[in-house]
Amino acid sequence: MAFPYSLSSSQRKSCLLFINLSFLLVIAAVSFTTHFKSNPPPKSLAGINALQQPTSAADHQLDCNEFQSLPSPNSKCIALKSRNPCVSQGYIDYLRIFYCNFGELPLLGHTLLLLWLLVLFYLLGNTASDYFCSSLEDLSRLLKLSPTIAGVTLLSLGNGAPDVFASIVSLAGSGTRDIGFNTMVGGASFVTCVVVGTISFLVKHRRIRVSRGAFIRDVCFFTLVLGSLIMTLLLGKINLWGAIGFSLMYVVYVIIVYISYLYWSNGIKDPGGVILCGGCGSDTPSSSCESGLSIPILMKKERDDDVEEAQPQEQEEEREGTDGRTELRRFWFNLRDSAPFRLMISIVEMPLYLTRRLTIPVVCERRWSKPMAIASVILAPILLSTLWVAQYENPRFETCVLVYGVGSLIGIGLGLLAFLTTEESSPPEKCLLPWLAGGFLMSVTWSYITAQELVALLVSLGYVFGISPSILGLTVLAWGNSLSDLITNSTMAINGGAEGVQVAISGCYAGPIFNVLFGLGLSLIGSCWESYPEPVLISLDPYLLETLGFLLAGLVWGLVVLPRRGMKLDGVLGGGLLVIYLLSVSLRLVQTSGSLQFLDHNSL
Repeated sequence: MAFPYSLSSSQRKSCLLFINLSFLLVIAAVSFTTHFKSNPPPKSLAGINALQQPTSAADHQLDCNEFQSLPSPNSKCIALKSRNPCVSQGYIDYLRIFYCNFGELPLLGHTLLLLWLLVLFYLLGNTASDYFCSSLEDLSRLLKLSPTIAGVTLLSLGNGAPDVFASIVSLAGSGTRDIGFNTMVGGASFVTCVVVGTISFLVKHRRIRVSRGAFIRDVCFFTLVLGSLIMTLLLGKINLWGAIGFSLMYVVYVIIVYISYLYWSNGIKDPGGVILCGGCGSDTPSSSCESGLSIPILMKKERDDDVEEAQPQEQEEEREGTDGRTELRRFWFNLRDSAPFRLMISIVEMPLYLTRRLTIPVVCERRWSKPMAIASVILAPILLSTLWVAQYENPRFETCVLVYGVGSLIGIGLGLLAFLTTEESSPPEKCLLPWLAGGFLMSVTWSYITAQELVALLVSLGYVFGISPSILGLTVLAWGNSLSDLITNSTMAINGGAEGVQVAISGCYAGPIFNVLFGLGLSLIGSCWESYPEPVLISLDPYLLETLGFLLAGLVWGLVVLPRRGMKLDGVLGGGLLVIYLLSVSLRLVQTSGSLQFLDHNSL
């Protein structure tokens, strides 16, 4: 949930301030209750003794379901303290915090968990936007990738990073695979139905045509991808070679995109560039065809700078108002411009910013700081050492000393090297690859940590509210990760003319193709590698198959309606897509609430 560039600088700062205040409020509340809350001593409570330590994953899931039937928050707290946590992902036991710290204040506990959910969505999206995508853009320039290849590889990876990391984390756990599949399918359905439908309504009066060839290519290939996924789900298992083959379908897609780009750029007037500026033909000036990497991700920074420059004049005009609120406005602007207030705001905004800035190397010109660069290369190995030690439940003292010692020595060595080879005024111009690789690695690390906590929190919320975690993955997690696509692509379509509409529509299909093949495929490869030579078993979920059916219906609707209407985006296309999505989500919610239940898929 990164802030889109359509927001003004003041709006972005207000949102950022709210997120940081939410972070500080959650930390303060949990610290206060942990310190002052006196939990009751373990007693012989009815039902707790029945929750013995699980002997298998199935028994563990059964015990966690029985845990919800305990009568009071105190009994649930004692049960959570006496057994393994119900949620294996993440580093924080949210259920234990909720029932032990806020069991007598459930409303406060619910509020804090939802605020923390917003913080995690922001961290995942902002890390991808400000650090991960920045590294990818610089890597693209360093490797001198063509705009087409950069668009369908690095740009797709940057835009789809939240979905990819959430999918990898979900599918890595044996009890959260349903979340991974539903999140991926839910995000693809949201983007191809809601985002495309919204864009169609926004530009219907402009009668803009999109590329017939690019649209048919992307929709047909995505249909093939979903067909392969459905076959895998029906088979109920997949081996290592099948997972590798599924992922390699994206290589085939990149080749098809590149060939079509070369074909259309040689005089054929049918722009087919997926993430490019509509596919630049031979008669198009090269200066107008910019790298797609800068379009949806980093342009917001430049626009924010322009807005900030215009703000003093707007403030001055507001100070000259003649109504009764003039004095209040003048007081507010004077307060906001004062040094103590700015210092206080900077302090509030520091926690979420500083922790990442001090551990992720950044070498772009605009954000270069030699002290920060040196600190990041010193602290990054120490953070990796901490995560390595955290993998062990009860690590030995010798192991901790060895891991932290090696991490500290590597960090100090890299810090000295950075101090001797960099300048205060500008980032290094030589040997950029190690810097960019380090920034890429640490941004991936932060994204993975955040995705772990996000999945763990969603599973915990499922236990707290009695909602299936797969539904939370299909809706909350998918919506949170796809909201930036809705705002960014819609803004691009409104402000970018016909070219912007083409880029936005193409991205609505190229992005989900990448997320499914790369994110889901990489997760399946990892799971199959761990179980090799045995295949990975996938439980048949009729609800997921139903959602895939609605997703295919949306693709077929677009494939039938758009060519018949001359490739013009209008309300017929948009309305049909929105109706299909609303039917899909509504039916899924009704089914899981108990009104329309399929047979238990474990019995199929």
